[in-house]
Amino acid sequence: MLTQLPIRFVCATRETKEGFFEKTSLGRTLTVFRFQGPIEIETRIFFQNSRGLPAVYNTAIRESEKDPAILVFVHDDVCLCDFYWPDRIYDSLKRFDLVGLAGNKRRMPGQPSWAFVDGTFTWDALENLSGVVGHGRGFPCASLSVYGPPAQEVKLLDGLMFFCRSDLLHEKGLMFDERFTFHFYDLDLCRQAEQKGIKMGTWPISAVHESSGSFGSDSWLQGYKTYLDKWID
Repeated sequence: MLTQLPIRFVCATRETKEGFFEKTSLGRTLTVFRFQGPIEIETRIFFQNSRGLPAVYNTAIRESEKDPAILVFVHDDVCLCDFYWPDRIYDSLKRFDLVGLAGNKRRMPGQPSWAFVDGTFTWDALENLSGVVGHGRGFPCASLSVYGPPAQEVKLLDGLMFFCRSDLLHEKGLMFDERFTFHFYDLDLCRQAEQKGIKMGTWPISAVHESSGSFGSDSWLQGYKTYLDKWID
């Protein structure tokens, strides 16, 4: 049964173990929830990490082959504000295979993000977007991005947090492409998932993200080039 699977957080951080649980938003969240309730909450944190996220996430996927779980791939600057997020994760996976907080119902050739339609960062129409994400440091957040109604089937997900059953990843042969480091790994994974018939969707889970992204940086531009080279359409 789905609820018998533990929820395992997979995260890469530059912090030490002590620094992660004391300083990062995710670490402080997990300190509160790790030992509460009947649901088994696990962590696979890569401390003092210098590898790209796909390499780290793939390590956790391979480890899960003999130790199945619901894998939650999440940035260390995400604060979960929803007391009932474990139940929401289980509920979401009854409807979708790969779930995130925000996404787009469609995708466009050459788009540089799930939310934008072209290289000049033009926002897609709101009717195509889904999900809600807070921004700032902790709760109450400084601002709230209401992209559109959650619980919608989408083609692209924001990589700040998404989750999936590990057995489905192995069954479908879905892995992260290690040609990417920090940017575009999420769009690439969604493109792969679409090809493999994996149903993707957003779900309402209250969360605050500290970062607003780094669009246009050198590393972002390199990731964009790699993405366009791989996905011509």
